[in-house]
Amino acid sequence: MVRKVASLLVLVVVASVLTGSQTAATAQPGGRVVVGGSLARADKFPWMVRLSMGCGGALTAPAVVLTAGHCVTGSGKDRSITVVAGVTDLTAKGALTARSVEVVRAADFRDETSGDDWALIKLDRPLNLPALALALGRPADERGTLTIMGWGQTSENSAHQEKRLRYATVPMIDDTTCAKAYRKVGVDLVTKESICAGRTGVDTCQGDSGGPLVKRTGTGWVQVGIVSWGLGCARRGYPGVYTQVSAFRDAIRAATRRLSH
Repeated sequence: MVRKVASLLVLVVVASVLTGSQTAATAQPGGRVVVGGSLARADKFPWMVRLSMGCGGALTAPAVVLTAGHCVTGSGKDRSITVVAGVTDLTAKGALTARSVEVVRAADFRDETSGDDWALIKLDRPLNLPALALALGRPADERGTLTIMGWGQTSENSAHQEKRLRYATVPMIDDTTCAKAYRKVGVDLVTKESICAGRTGVDTCQGDSGGPLVKRTGTGWVQVGIVSWGLGCARRGYPGVYTQVSAFRDAIRAATRRLSH
């Protein structure tokens, strides 16, 4: 269900009502990958990063990455995470790398489906790349204009994650429809903290956890969500679920300021 492997243990109860492929999606490192997406050119999403545990993330400041809470093990000093940035092809020359020094995870985080699924990673050096702005509010009913991206699997049954970044556009799914779908498998959607998006055949998947859900505005890209969880990948009637960034914007900005000093 998660789109990162490390979360598998905390989802044992939820996994009992989900398929194995769902569990892999939320519990594998990196969670979900873009199913039905296109390859991104080298300069398209300069704030997008890949994390060594198999998750995605986005620079929210020159030396701070915003990702999913289930991608990390908790808050505190942490030098175990390597970040690759500045490329869409992970095998390309010229990639920028950095290492984590500290992690801040939402204090109320328990697991993906319970909400509060966000975390910040402080890097050992600033990266000379643009940062991704945070959305001020929840997007309106967007039809096909939200963008997902990641290096994850391109199908539930894929044996590996991707080396080249893929992206796709998806519509937002209203809370009522999304919540009704997930109640069928015994999961209560935390609607005030979530955004659902996707369509049959187009979704994030295992290995995409922590990556951004973005919207293009007149002044550039803004981040409206964080890849969190979902039932399998790109299944009919089960959209991907994303942490609603605007619900935590003040807390994320405050923690980012602290980590930036």
